[in-house]
Amino acid sequence: MNEEELKQKLTPEQYKVLREKGTEVPFTGKYVHKTAEGNYICMVCENPLFASDAQFDSGTGWPSFDKPIEGSVTYNQEPDGRTEILCAKCGSHLGHVFDDGPTQTGKRYCINSVCLDLKKK
Repeated sequence: MNEEELKQKLTPEQYKVLREKGTEVPFTGKYVHKTAEGNYICMVCENPLFASDAQFDSGTGWPSFDKPIEGSVTYNQEPDGRTEILCAKCGSHLGHVFDDGPTQTGKRYCINSVCLDLKKK
């Protein structure tokens, strides 16, 4: 799918976040709090990214996970020191990962809700 097709498929906010590395306003996303069991998938390519059982409430205003589905994401070290998370299949921006997670992984994958869709079990 080319960029013009993506502009038609996605909302302006989704396009800004996924393709232009924007960030949604905290506490506005529909997946800030876990609501159902299933897998969160990429809004662009439907790549399964995170299982709902990896989600936790970080209090930061964005959906947070302690680990991705194996092989589903890639990483990019940004000049400001943050680690960007990208969909491994389509390269879309998802959010950032931090080393302050409360589970055994020690990770907090901070993801924009507009990047995700939940495929319920």
